[in-house]
Amino acid sequence: MRISKYIVPVFLLLLYSFAINGQNNVIDSLRRVLQTEKEDTIKVNTLNALGTALTNISDLDSALKFANQALALSESINFKKGQAKAYGIIGLIYQTLGNYVTARNNYLAGIKFFEELNDKSHIAYFTSRVANSYYTEGDIVEAIKISYNALKIYEELEDKPGRGYTHLLLGHFYYVDNNYSESLKNFLLSLKLYEELGSKVFIAYSKLGIGRIDAKKEDYAEALRKYSEVLKVFEEVNDISVAETHRCLGELYEDLGAKNNATSKNNYAKASEHYMKNLSLYQDMKDKGGIVTGYYHVGKINIELGNFKTAKIYLEKALQLGKEIRSKGDLQDIYRSFSVLDSAQGNYKQAFEHHKMYIVYRDSISNEETKKKLVRTTMQYEFDKKEASAKLAQLETEKEQERKRIGQWRVIASLGALILVFLLIMFFQWRNSKHRKQANLLLQQQKEKVETTLSELRSTQSQLIQSEKMASLGELTAGIAHEIQNPLNFVNNFSDVNTELVDEAKLEMDKGNLDEVKTILNDIKDNEQKINHHGKRADAIVKGMLQHSRTSSGQKELTDINALADEYLRLAYHGLRAKDKSFNVTTKTEFDDNIDKVSIIPQDIGRVILNLINNAFYAVDEKKKQNLNGYEPIVSLSTKKNNGKVEIKVSDNGNGIPQKVLDKIFQPFFTTKPTGQGTGLGLSLSYDIVKAHGGELKVETKEGEGSEFIIELPNQL
Repeated sequence: MRISKYIVPVFLLLLYSFAINGQNNVIDSLRRVLQTEKEDTIKVNTLNALGTALTNISDLDSALKFANQALALSESINFKKGQAKAYGIIGLIYQTLGNYVTARNNYLAGIKFFEELNDKSHIAYFTSRVANSYYTEGDIVEAIKISYNALKIYEELEDKPGRGYTHLLLGHFYYVDNNYSESLKNFLLSLKLYEELGSKVFIAYSKLGIGRIDAKKEDYAEALRKYSEVLKVFEEVNDISVAETHRCLGELYEDLGAKNNATSKNNYAKASEHYMKNLSLYQDMKDKGGIVTGYYHVGKINIELGNFKTAKIYLEKALQLGKEIRSKGDLQDIYRSFSVLDSAQGNYKQAFEHHKMYIVYRDSISNEETKKKLVRTTMQYEFDKKEASAKLAQLETEKEQERKRIGQWRVIASLGALILVFLLIMFFQWRNSKHRKQANLLLQQQKEKVETTLSELRSTQSQLIQSEKMASLGELTAGIAHEIQNPLNFVNNFSDVNTELVDEAKLEMDKGNLDEVKTILNDIKDNEQKINHHGKRADAIVKGMLQHSRTSSGQKELTDINALADEYLRLAYHGLRAKDKSFNVTTKTEFDDNIDKVSIIPQDIGRVILNLINNAFYAVDEKKKQNLNGYEPIVSLSTKKNNGKVEIKVSDNGNGIPQKVLDKIFQPFFTTKPTGQGTGLGLSLSYDIVKAHGGELKVETKEGEGSEFIIELPNQL
């Protein structure tokens, strides 16, 4: 691959966690201690330590379980430091799993608590984690910007290890961004700081980065010297970056082999040797991302060596595992190497198919740029439309002025000689004909330009509408997951209890105590009934929720509006809570029991209600962030039968909608949310859905006090 994305998380784990060696003994000790502790800060610290240790050995499910327990206990006893550390562990787990947004949200939640505690050291460290999450997500620019925020805090604290760590991150980020001058500058700064601190391992990390830049400058001798030096250090301390150093050495020898000189084959063989060592180490660590990279490099270098059969085996392994972990960047390069391999074997048809897959993944990675292009196309269309309207208005004005001038000349001509009148009339007819031709030509050009832009807009609009629908489905899915969590917890808990009861029954049978065995068997039977009850409850929830999340059939059904509104309120709330655990709002409902069932498309009206409730939640959450004294976010949902119509009202006490944009809120692509947080299609689609039902969508708002959206539907069976 072009640049390994695993070396930076190595830095993170080194500074955050215990050494992995001997971790199992630590975990066993912590588990034993945990059983005897009270519900206090000591237990929180033990739970956090267990979460950290389990993360280090990649037991992420167990680590997440203990970290969540630490978070819950910290909240109940108001132990802010424990909460902050638990958020940090949860963030690291989700970052390891590739869920960078959730990881970042947890890091930011931890930072908030450390700010309350005025713990600047942890604020700086968690800020570095946020930068790291942006990097692993592929946003290098944001990663660099946030890293400088962390560096500023470390400099204020005169924290040399923190400064060295941040310069090390910046060196890597700039290297990935191909800014080798800034990269070298930061690696040299980290090297200087770590030499002052006498940190042998991190001196090696700094030299490894400098060696990479030497290799880019084709100073292979110096790069090889540094790689050999740092490899010796990493092997002495059993550091996990031994694998990364072998990868760098493999790339160096591969570059030398590409020089097509007499030693090419020997250099490719050395590259293969280092890539195999890299792969073996990642297999020992069970690091799937590193294993994919290793398989790819071994396969690619075997193509260069002419070992096509071996190359295919390793590339197929890389492809299978790459699909499993959904690594688009890896899959892009793997398919490209498959295309090269097929071409080398003369299988041009298969090479073409693999090249097409390479193009698919390459284009998928470029989705963000495509989205920006869609927005630019929309803005260009609006500009062209306004420009065309202005030119058309100018032409009409010129034609009106021309008509007035013609009338004046006719009055004058009537007083002159007949020949002069004839000549004047011919002159004006000629000039009018010329203006008409020019006007018609200009109008035709403007018409063609507007039609072309409109065609592009329709295409982009359909893509954005699909994006909006998928976002809505995502909100429903989050709500469904929360709804079924409780019965599933009961099923899991009773299953665990039954396992323990079976063990107790065996002991009692060995003792010959049959009465006690019967009692235990009765308990097991009761628990099995409860498992069956909660299993059916989960099944009912899933069937009910899927009824409303399935794709709309377009067929109207008699629907209980009150039940529909209440259901989507819960789904919206749980969906947001699943993404942001810090989100809290008071919800109020007032349903009119006299409303009959209404003939609607429930999925479509449900999407409208979901969109309005999500907008209300966003409005009150934004106002809450202003830290106003005494402010309590409230969202209300009510239904009412009024003059033959059914009204559904969604109200909030947020900041309201400014009067200057009130007329635009139902227009496509208009949004008041920051860039990247909304497509501007939610209210537009909602408005169209309600209109298609013969109803009306209205809004009442007062700036600074809140808004109320009203859905009016005809009350017809």
